[in-house]
Amino acid sequence: MISADRASLPQAGISALEPLPSIDLTALIDIIFIVLVFLLLTANSRLMSLPVEVPQSPSSAITAVEPKESIAINIMAKAPHWALNGEAYSELNAFSSAFEERLKRHPQASIVIAADKAAPVEPLMQLLALLQGNAISQTQILMEH
Repeated sequence: MISADRASLPQAGISALEPLPSIDLTALIDIIFIVLVFLLLTANSRLMSLPVEVPQSPSSAITAVEPKESIAINIMAKAPHWALNGEAYSELNAFSSAFEERLKRHPQASIVIAADKAAPVEPLMQLLALLQGNAISQTQILMEH
């Protein structure tokens, strides 16, 4: 609300006992705000887009993807801590030799590690050291929510 200063009232010819003139701008500001929002929402703005060329191929060119062979390693919460494709190993040495043999037979196989949520960290660290020793840098780690 806008109101006049009382010190300037006698100069304007208004006595101090009369109510001060005031202008209520609340309704005007509301209207201006609504019009501004309307104009912003309905304005035609130029949309930026990036042209993308999608390759077209005949259906005869599509081939079935063959499943890639994988080596599944399980880390379990209780001993035996290691399993290779479902076969449990109680000793790290036996697990290492079986893993290296399987890796030699299938060098292109992907490595999938599935660890139990309650499994200790030490068997996982030993497994990661084994993978690093065999120069395996890419693995898939399955996690449970």
